[in-house]
Amino acid sequence: MKFAWECKMYLGSSVPPSTHGSFFTLGTNQSHLKPLCCFTTHNYNSRVKQIVSTEFIKENPNFKYPFGSNSGEELSTELHNQTIQGYCKSGDVDKAMKLVAHLESLGFHPNYISYGFLIESLGRVGRTLEADALFQEMLCFGYKPRIRLFNALLKGFLRKGLLELAVKVVVLMDQMGVRKDQETYEILLDYYVNAGRLEDTWMVINEMKKNGIQLNSFVYSKVIRIYRDNGMWRKAIGLVEEIREKGISLDRQIYNSIIDTFGKYGELGEALQVFEKMKQESIMPDITTWNSLIRWHCKVGDLAKALELFTEMQEQGLYPDPKIFMNLISRLGELGKWDVIKKNFENMNCRGHQEVGTIYAILADIYGQYGRFHDAENCISALKSEGLLPSASMFCVLANAYAQQGFCEQTVKVLQLMEAEGIEPNIVMLNVLINAFGIAGRHEEALSIYQHIRESGISPDVVTYSTLMKAFIRAKKFDKVLSVFKSSEFTWFATCLLQVIFF
Repeated sequence: MKFAWECKMYLGSSVPPSTHGSFFTLGTNQSHLKPLCCFTTHNYNSRVKQIVSTEFIKENPNFKYPFGSNSGEELSTELHNQTIQGYCKSGDVDKAMKLVAHLESLGFHPNYISYGFLIESLGRVGRTLEADALFQEMLCFGYKPRIRLFNALLKGFLRKGLLELAVKVVVLMDQMGVRKDQETYEILLDYYVNAGRLEDTWMVINEMKKNGIQLNSFVYSKVIRIYRDNGMWRKAIGLVEEIREKGISLDRQIYNSIIDTFGKYGELGEALQVFEKMKQESIMPDITTWNSLIRWHCKVGDLAKALELFTEMQEQGLYPDPKIFMNLISRLGELGKWDVIKKNFENMNCRGHQEVGTIYAILADIYGQYGRFHDAENCISALKSEGLLPSASMFCVLANAYAQQGFCEQTVKVLQLMEAEGIEPNIVMLNVLINAFGIAGRHEEALSIYQHIRESGISPDVVTYSTLMKAFIRAKKFDKVLSVFKSSEFTWFATCLLQVIFF
């Protein structure tokens, strides 16, 4: 299967060691990312500035400078850098990159602060190739990246599932004498736990202890989760006593991990007791707490309690999270309770949640197969008409809705629309696509997505393997289940097997 977001990469050895390599063929709209000559003459700059500035304004008559004007007067490099940073702060990374191209065409380059803003902004939307190219450009110009910039690049790679490239970032940090800080370790922990990598999780924790970095509530909440996901839920709960003995107060993160652990293993009575204790200690539940309780009550079929929690959450003034909508809609739909689905929609509108109400209505239409939103393009248009700007999370919700119904083509279209908005699909989205093909009985296409993940340098996680195995089990291709097991990391097998059996 050929994907729209494919790009080519060329390795080189003439620049400082980094991640992807030296040169990238990204497409015409990113041609400014070619390696720059670090020195240009004053005469060349003077001659080029007037020509290029005039051409740039002619070709981009609607281009506005937040901190300047389009009067045709010569813009300083300082003004360019302020404008680039302004666009990054407002989330308009495309305009920021366009201005970088303009600046470089004049023979200049962004300053250190602008590079930092650009790399962080590109990493947030999954445009890691461009982020890395700018990072290497910084090295070419002699800048020495500080820890915050390394963390931004590391987070961008791991958010997309590019583990090998993330490891190269860590190696480069060591080579340049940049010490890992608390945030670095937490970024690594968050990825390893989400990917189900138990050994790597313990390696990071041991390194933190060795370097004298205190284990905080974030770390312990991740340890609880990794125990839970590897079937050691009683050990996860037992860890709470160790936390108390160390004098660490139970905060929202730890409570959420405990509640989710009880919920996953069907101990909903205990989950609700912890939930009540949490409130008694004046720790306000957040959207993660409510989502967990609603999700697991839906899972066991206790819809009455799930709906009660959903209502209570809104009464507390919390904005409903669209991620939980499909759990409610699918369960109610299975029971034919479309009147309850409609009532939920009306209640959200009455509470002033019209925006999420629109998303809820779209998801209900997809699940009910009424036909109005069977085309992903119509969904995105409807959201935009309501003033909603689609985010990576929103695209994931829509893709998952189509996937659960086995609408593979529409799932693929969501990913294409996502890319058109400048957001690159990550491992989560690709796992959703594997699931869509698996539900539709198209195991060969599911396998092709897995192969694309491997070829793209993205590290498959436990969800990738378990979802692919489920696709083969549905198709009764049991021999291929074994081949997936052999290609996976052996330490993940127990977790993958649990995922296949229970989900």
